[in-house]
Amino acid sequence: QVQLVESGGGLVQAGGSLRLSCAASGSIFSINVMGWYRQAPGKQRELVATITSGGSRNYADSVKGRFTISRDNAKNTVYLQMNSLKPEDTAVYYCNSDLRGSSGRRGYWGQGTQVTVSS
Repeated sequence: QVQLVESGGGLVQAGGSLRLSCAASGSIFSINVMGWYRQAPGKQRELVATITSGGSRNYADSVKGRFTISRDNAKNTVYLQMNSLKPEDTAVYYCNSDLRGSSGRRGYWGQGTQVTVSS
């Protein structure tokens, strides 16, 4: 089985920084895209950032210039460095991975990690 385990969430003041990590484990043959999504209370889940195995990055307009996504392919891990955090960044952040495992190719989600930014 494949698991995605996130860490690094927490409470931070506006203007502060946090770094999220997400490690994929299990029977994994290859990982294509890894990314982060977030869901605030009463809102739909939205894309934050994605990164391909080749390093191509995509960001939501709301986080461009503040957040940086990176990955360590050897560790099957994706990171999200979040700087200049704003109260509107408060949400549960979910890791997502498009990968090929023993069950074939499909997307997987982590359990989510809470990020709270106080004003």
